[in-house]
Amino acid sequence: MSSKVGCTHCHLEFNDNVMIVDGEHYFCCKGCQGIYHLLKDEGLDSFYNKAGDTKLTPPIQQYEDSSNFNSPAFYDKFVSINKDGFSDVSLIIEGIHCSACVWLNEKALHKMAGVISVNINYTNNKAKIVWDDTVLKLSSIIDMIRAIGYNAFPYDASLQEVRANKERQEYYLRMAVAIFASMNVMWIAVAQYAGYFTGITQDVKTILNIAEGVLATPVLFYSGWIFYRGAYYAIKTKTVNMDILVATGSTLTYMYSIYITAFERGEAYFDSVTMIITFVLIGKFLEVLSKKSVADTLDIMSNHVPSSIKVIEDGKIVEKNINDVKVLDIIVVGSGERVALDGTVLEGEGNFDESNLTGESEPVYKQIGDKIISGTVSIDAQIKYEATKDFAHSTLSNLVSLLEGAMSNKPRIQMMANKISEYFSAVILGFALITFLVWWFWPHSFERSFMVGISVIIIACPCALALATPVATLVGLGLASRRGILFKQASQLETMAKATTLVVDKTGTITQGKPRVVQEYIYDDFDRSLLYSLVQNSKHPVAKGVGEFVLQEGINNFELQSVKQIPAQGISAIYMDKKIFGGNLKLMQNEGIETQNILHTHGTSHVSNSGNSEFYFAVNDKIVAKFELFDTPKADAKESISAIQALGIEVIMLTGDHQKSAKKVSEEVGIKIFESELTPEGKFLYIQKLHDTGKVVVMAGDGVNDILALALADIGISMGSGSDIAIDVSDVVLLNDSLASLSDTFKISRKTYFMIKQNLALSLLYNAITIPLAMAGYIIPLLAAISMSFSSLLVVGNSLRIRAGFKK
Repeated sequence: MSSKVGCTHCHLEFNDNVMIVDGEHYFCCKGCQGIYHLLKDEGLDSFYNKAGDTKLTPPIQQYEDSSNFNSPAFYDKFVSINKDGFSDVSLIIEGIHCSACVWLNEKALHKMAGVISVNINYTNNKAKIVWDDTVLKLSSIIDMIRAIGYNAFPYDASLQEVRANKERQEYYLRMAVAIFASMNVMWIAVAQYAGYFTGITQDVKTILNIAEGVLATPVLFYSGWIFYRGAYYAIKTKTVNMDILVATGSTLTYMYSIYITAFERGEAYFDSVTMIITFVLIGKFLEVLSKKSVADTLDIMSNHVPSSIKVIEDGKIVEKNINDVKVLDIIVVGSGERVALDGTVLEGEGNFDESNLTGESEPVYKQIGDKIISGTVSIDAQIKYEATKDFAHSTLSNLVSLLEGAMSNKPRIQMMANKISEYFSAVILGFALITFLVWWFWPHSFERSFMVGISVIIIACPCALALATPVATLVGLGLASRRGILFKQASQLETMAKATTLVVDKTGTITQGKPRVVQEYIYDDFDRSLLYSLVQNSKHPVAKGVGEFVLQEGINNFELQSVKQIPAQGISAIYMDKKIFGGNLKLMQNEGIETQNILHTHGTSHVSNSGNSEFYFAVNDKIVAKFELFDTPKADAKESISAIQALGIEVIMLTGDHQKSAKKVSEEVGIKIFESELTPEGKFLYIQKLHDTGKVVVMAGDGVNDILALALADIGISMGSGSDIAIDVSDVVLLNDSLASLSDTFKISRKTYFMIKQNLALSLLYNAITIPLAMAGYIIPLLAAISMSFSSLLVVGNSLRIRAGFKK
């Protein structure tokens, strides 16, 4: 008769008549036998000590050919080259069950010649591998992963999104059960507590206990399953965490309450069970919400890229998928359309909006032979251009690669409560056990010793400690939302509180984002309605600025004839017998209009050296007016920047605009350090340098040109009027677009973080006083539960003080 034998490698049990015997070891298949000897030969057999009795997945023999991972198509889509020239790929490792599996994969790959670094995230099984492709091929890395019993496939953001949604849905259901049951238990508990002081018969008490027990059961074993699972893995890895304390305290309290109910003696504490699980589960759920999905961010840019492109084939315009367009294909772009691929203009001319990449608010004129960049938008151009890069190597794709790197390197600051609870939980369990043993051996009463031990666990159960962070965080988030500040992650409040440096974009963040007239020169009388009518026919930001300036009561919008857009220069038209022009100095000179006589009028130079934009208006070959425009800072910019600097935060301005404009704005708002003419990559590298010096950086911006910097910064803040991509990528959004809100963001974060630390101090002080009293037997479980509730209310009340000092 055959018997069951456990495999030495995977620990799965099989009949001994099918096992492979290798000395003193048994293996279910040759794959497990091969892995065992591989690990032993490589000096990695300590894996089995770390894995313990964890059941692993036996190696699967049928895999796709690993040489497919070396194909150019795979490299183009999934592999990138870092700044050091090494290859970089993100993989999902299939078959990881525990931290020992992570250790094994990292150690095995690190031993391979050519592997530079391996980092595996246990929470999502995502591995980031950097290797020298001249020494080692990716297929060899895949073969090693498979050889030790796992499998790997390229990282797919959509799978990550499905996983995150599933986890959130699980918490929703568990919280719904816990909250519903807790609310009903509390109603029963009111009667219980009232009866304790005013008198209640044992029959009624038993009925109420049974009702509470029925409600507490699904809360403990369904809603609280998360804590049992966390406690199980903590025990496996020989660590003590808050999950163990929650699971132990709630389970023992539940068991004791069943004992009390069954034998009708003493007080049951099912209400404590439900409150313990519900409160701590809410805290856990906040942690889940605070996890930012890399997939969500990386998918943002693809949502803003057209899925199809107009391509000329055989003399006809056809639509093709963006990934099917090849280098040298001829692409058609019309007015208002976004450029999807980089290329060179073959036919046509016009203005392009590059503000999402460069930060420059003024359109850029493109003509035959000029290069156009993916991600820019055609304002008035109808062109044909030749693709010089496919989508995988386009500017937009490069931005995505940098964005992925920035997100994966985002620092994860552990919550203070978790650091304290790591030791707190183990100490409390030890205290409870010691208390139980002492009381058992002294009065020789199991019931008495059990009650005292339970009192220690209940009174020290980490409700106050668990609430210290999430309640203060919720109050801070609520206060922020009422002031037009949206935090996407709860944990960002702490990071903001620790910030040392604020980096701000100029256009649209410090400034209005719209050029406005700052100086007007009138050389002759003219009809302002004529000027207003002319600029209404232009989409140029400068023309719009002039239009807003001259718009006033009584202004008419005339119907003009022969309206002509002159690329990169301005606009012309005819009204009745008048020929009118509006644009820059080059337009005036090309039209043969005299300019020298107005550049020096009344002995005063009208030549602008400030870097302001200029708009000339001419009627019948005579310049009658000139306007200088400047993108002025927001009204509250200087005051807000000063308030932030008063908090001890260094403020730096980065912009793609020219040096004169940047200097003028920085001086107006009181910023001493600024950098001008920076590309998106330049801003990215600047923040990277700040990180290298140990700075905690907050970046505030509003455009696509800021998304790399927003992603790399410890906290990215987007203005509410910014681009959709910037808002999606950022961690915080200022809904009212005010810089005063930026200042409030720092103040609220710092005050919230201070209250979190104060709450932790209060909860620890509470435990320092009450735990010795409980160990001495002066506190019964009922009073322990009431005391625990009081400590929770104390933490909640203290958290509400965050609102003080802020106007409603």
